Amino acid sequence: MTGDVWLPFPADEVPGLPEGLNYRFWDGDSEFPADPAECAFYVVPYAKGAEVSVRPLPRMSAVHTVQTLTAGVDHVQGGLKYLRPGVQLCNARGVHDASTAELALTLTLASLRGIPDFVRGQERGAWLSGFRPALADKTVLILGYGAIGSAVEDRLVPFEVARVVRVARSARTTERGPVHALADLPGLLPEADVVIVVTPLTEDTRGLVGADFLARLKDGALLVNVGRGPVVDTKALLAEVENGRILAALDVTDPEPLPRDHPLWQAPGVLISPHVGGPTSAFLPRAKRLLAAQLTRFAEGKPLDNLVLTVG
Repeated sequence: MTGDVWLPFPADEVPGLPEGLNYRFWDGDSEFPADPAECAFYVVPYAKGAEVSVRPLPRMSAVHTVQTLTAGVDHVQGGLKYLRPGVQLCNARGVHDASTAELALTLTLASLRGIPDFVRGQERGAWLSGFRPALADKTVLILGYGAIGSAVEDRLVPFEVARVVRVARSARTTERGPVHALADLPGLLPEADVVIVVTPLTEDTRGLVGADFLARLKDGALLVNVGRGPVVDTKALLAEVENGRILAALDVTDPEPLPRDHPLWQAPGVLISPHVGGPTSAFLPRAKRLLAAQLTRFAEGKPLDNLVLTVG
C-alpha cells in the first residue's frame, strides 16, 4: 500500500507498527501534517469531537481506510459523504470494553448504594446511615449486547444478580443464554430492576429510551446510560426522575456537554459523570495494539478487522 498514514500518536510511541509506511502525526490540535490528498489510512483523533474528526475528510481523495478509536462511529458519519466509494470505515471494537464496563458497574453500584448522598454528607459532616438497595438479587437488562455488553455481564456475575436479560438489534443465542431482539423490549422492561444502555447511536436507537420505554419500567428502577446521550429522550427522562419514580446514572447526556443550568444536574436521583467511560489508563495500550494489528494487515494487503461499513 502507498500513501501516508495519519496517526493521533507519534509513530515511535506505538509498538509493533510495520515498517515501510509513511507515518504522519496529527492529533487534531494543529494544522494538517501533510496534504490530506496523500493520506491512505486515517486514524481519527480520539475524543476531539465531530468537527475535528471530519475536517480533513473532504480533501482525502485517496484514502483507503478511516479508523476510529471509539466503538461508536456517529462522530464521523457526517463526513462519509465526502469519500469515494470503496473506502472502509473501521471502529475500535474491544478497545473500550474494560473501561466502559467498569464505569457501568461503578455507576450502578454508586447509585443503588447512595454514594452521591454520602459524598454530600461528608462535605457537611453528616452521618447518613440507613437501608439501601443492593445489586445482589436484582434483574439487570443490558440494552446493546455486543462486546461491551458482554464485558458488563462479565462484571455482573460476581455480584449475585438474579438474572441478566440481554437485548440487541436482533435475536441470537450465546453460551450464556438468549439475546432478545429490540422488538421484545416491551415485554422485558417491566421485569428489570436495572437497565444498562450500551447501544451505539443509530437511526434505530436515537430516542429509543423514550416516554413509552420509561413508562414500562417498575417504580424504583435504575437507568444507566454509558452508550450515547441521544439514545435517551432527555425530556422524557426528566419527567420520570423529577417525580421520583425512577433513578438514573448517566455518563452520556443529550445535550453534551450538559449546560451548567440544565435541570438534569439538580434532578433528584440522578448521578452524572462527564462521558468518561473510555478515557482511562486502559485506553492507550489497547488502542496502540489495535493500530499495530490493523496497520500490519493493511501493509500486507489483508482484510481489516472491525469493519463497520464500506462507502458505496
